Amino acid sequence: MDLNSLRQFLVVARLEHLSRAAAELRVAQPSLSRTIGRLESELGTPLFDRSGRLRLNDTGRLFRGYVERSLGELDAGRRAVAEAAGEGVGTVRLASETFLTLTGPLAAYKRAHPDLEIELQWSAAEDMAHRLRAQDVDLCVASQPIRAEGLASVQLLDEEVGLATALDHPLAGRAAGDRVGIEELAELPFVAARPGHWQRRLLDRLFAARGLTPRIVCEVDELVAIAALISAGLGVGLVPALAARRSPATAPLTWIGIDGPDCRRTLTLFWGADSHLPTAARLMRTTIAAWGWSDEEPWAEAR
Repeated sequence: MDLNSLRQFLVVARLEHLSRAAAELRVAQPSLSRTIGRLESELGTPLFDRSGRLRLNDTGRLFRGYVERSLGELDAGRRAVAEAAGEGVGTVRLASETFLTLTGPLAAYKRAHPDLEIELQWSAAEDMAHRLRAQDVDLCVASQPIRAEGLASVQLLDEEVGLATALDHPLAGRAAGDRVGIEELAELPFVAARPGHWQRRLLDRLFAARGLTPRIVCEVDELVAIAALISAGLGVGLVPALAARRSPATAPLTWIGIDGPDCRRTLTLFWGADSHLPTAARLMRTTIAAWGWSDEEPWAEAR
C-alpha cells in the first residue's frame, strides 16, 4: 500500500469518475483502474460501487477518512520540517468557490508579505472538508455552510443576495425598497452559475422551497460573466450585495431585493482544526479574518 496509490485513491474518491481522475492525475485510465483494484484486493473488500456510475461505498468512505488524515499528517510533517529548516515558510494554499470576493485581502496580503507565495485553487464547497483534512490546501473560503467534523472556522460576512436585471427590464422600474417574490420570477429566464457553485445552489434551493424550478437559459462560471450577460439583456440572475464594489460602468445593472430571509450568502473561512498551519497560512488567515468586510457599500442603494 504505497503513498502514490493512496493519493490516487483520494482523487478517484473525490471525483467518482475514473476517466476524469486519470486526466487530473495524468495517468492512463487502465493503469489507474489497476491501482484501485490492487488497493481493494489488499484491503480485502471493494471501496466503490460499480453498478452503474462509479460510487464510493460505505467502506470506501470510511477508508477515505483515514487516508485523508494519514496523508495530511505526513504532508504537515514535511512542511513543518521544511519551515523549521527555513525552506517552507513561503507558500499558502487557498481554495475558494470564487476569488472575486477575495481580491481585496489577497492584494493586502501580497503588499504586506511580498516574498510569500499564494497558490489559489478553485474548489466546490462539498470538496473542501476532504481537502482540508487531507491538507491538500491550508485554507478554504466558502459561500455556503460546510457541515463536517474536524474543521475550525470564522464567519467573514453575512450578506443579502438580490435579483440583478438589465436597466431596461420591466422589473427595473420598481420603486426603491420594493422587493420581488420568487413566484414572480418563475417564468423569467435566468443567467446562473454551473451546478456546484454557491449561487446555483441558492437559486435551486429558493425555487425548490416553493415547488418551482428556475428557467435557466445560460450557465457560466464566474460572477463577472453573469453580470455582463444580465446587463446585455440575456436574463436575470442572483447577485450578492458585495458585488456593489465592482464598477457599475462595466456592466450596468439594476439590483432588487428578494422577498424572503433565506436569500443570503454566508462567507466563511475554514481550516483544519488540528492542522499545523505554516507561517504563510497563519498570516493569510489573519489578513482575511481582519479584512473590513462590513465596510463595503451595498450596490442596492446605488441602483
